[in-house]
Amino acid sequence: METRIALVGIIVENLDKVEEVNHILHDFGKFIIGRMGLPIRDQEMNIISIVVEADNNTINSLSGKLGMLEGISAKTVYSKAGASDCNALT
Repeated sequence: METRIALVGIIVENLDKVEEVNHILHDFGKFIIGRMGLPIRDQEMNIISIVVEADNNTINSLSGKLGMLEGISAKTVYSKAGASDCNALT
């Protein structure tokens, strides 16, 4: 199955859901290439960027599970090429 590189942007506005977010990310850990988190303490929110390599269904599942949590927004940006195509360019 063809994999793609994608960036999942997550905004955590309900800090009570941080543990659930981390649990979901742990479940998809084998697909995560990199993760960066930024706490915005004065607004009581966290911004998380996740880079993943997986098939479309897996990426959609990750984003969907995150987005179903109350106070969590998740949006995904996909590479145009498959991951194997991206690796050939480097």
